[in-house]
Amino acid sequence: MQSALTVDRLHFAFTVTFHYIFPQITMGLALLIVILKTMALRTGNEHYNRAARFWAKIFGINFAIGVVTGIPMEFQFGTNWSVFSKAAGGVIGQTLAMEGVFSFFLESSFLGLFLFGEKRLGRVGHWFSSLMVFLGSWLSGYFIVATDAWMQHPVAYSTSPNGSFGLSSFWGLILNPWTLWQYPHTMLGAVQTGCFVMAAIGAFYLLSHNHEEYGRTFVRVGVIVGVIASILQLWPTGDGQGLNIARYQPVTLAAMEGLFHTEKGAPLAILGQPDVPKQQLDNPLIVPHALSFLTYRAWSAEVRGLDAFPSDNWPDQIELVYFSYHVMVGLGTIFIAIFVIAALLLWRRALYRSRLMLWIIMLALPFPFIANTAGWITAEAGRQPWLIYGLLRTANGASPLVSAGSAWFTLIGFMGMYTVLAILFLFLVYREIERGPDSVAPASAAASGAAD
Repeated sequence: MQSALTVDRLHFAFTVTFHYIFPQITMGLALLIVILKTMALRTGNEHYNRAARFWAKIFGINFAIGVVTGIPMEFQFGTNWSVFSKAAGGVIGQTLAMEGVFSFFLESSFLGLFLFGEKRLGRVGHWFSSLMVFLGSWLSGYFIVATDAWMQHPVAYSTSPNGSFGLSSFWGLILNPWTLWQYPHTMLGAVQTGCFVMAAIGAFYLLSHNHEEYGRTFVRVGVIVGVIASILQLWPTGDGQGLNIARYQPVTLAAMEGLFHTEKGAPLAILGQPDVPKQQLDNPLIVPHALSFLTYRAWSAEVRGLDAFPSDNWPDQIELVYFSYHVMVGLGTIFIAIFVIAALLLWRRALYRSRLMLWIIMLALPFPFIANTAGWITAEAGRQPWLIYGLLRTANGASPLVSAGSAWFTLIGFMGMYTVLAILFLFLVYREIERGPDSVAPASAAASGAAD
């Protein structure tokens, strides 16, 4: 059973990690497309319309791959995690159903109108369709985060005689205090991904002296929105989520910080390597008393270490939690530095000529994906050994009749299919970037050009 459980966990980790590559782009780009359409509506400049159409095609590719990779995750609840599904379905079924019925159909319907209905919708109607795509994608994110937040901090539930959980308050579920911080923190991470993607492609155009007018627009919009999102990611959302963890999951906080022993005036570990058997942090680079202040707003406050909790309630991968958390925070700090410096250069009208900064923006493209993945690993591995925190252990939530061999068979199959999807995705996006925004025109303009 332990072997099958390990493969089940690896299976879901692989599929959800691969899947989340795409929603974070679409949720980030959805906001930026609305901004471009708003600029087009206010100025009447066709340049911004073309820019928005270009990014809508990139959005559409990501949306399609995201749907394909997201559907198997729903089935995994029933195949690999049937005990969990039976226990928690009465609660999380509400948010997952609303995500599919409300937000997904809102987003997909108006995406079709945005991509193919510009001529009939008119300027205001086309702008409105972009706004609805944005609302649909962000509403979808809310329902998914609310589902995960209930597993992190279960609220508004009742327990039936057979041990399953039912929903006792819809609004209690939707307004879970964990959700209210996790959601903006997650969405700002997606916005930063969208900003880096847009700014990186703009930097590529400027460095290659191709589509330079659009390159300047992409860099400008990406940097301005990115600097705001990166700062808000640190405070207040990052700080608020940290306080949530300290309040509701103190053992997770101890694992994230590599704090093995309870301390007053606990230090903040910038670097170090956790040695779990010896219960110590090797080669630490620390800021004295900082963890106590950040957690409880008092330099001498006591912060509970791992020794304050039973060892069977510790996360089973403390090293993974520690390093994922520090990768997320480290990259987030670098993002602030990149966007702030780029914004200063933009303000001084030197950014478009700074090849070094353009190279930095372009080469930074993969790192927001790594940071978002590290953040989710911190949250999900940090919750262990619980599937539903304090209520259902992970070891008790897997399907008892699914063997390790069956799980390996499907996992290897998914790896093969997702490799093909990744190649297809990269090919389609590369083709759109190579064509550039100038090739994107509404049907009416294309027909007019052909007649001329």
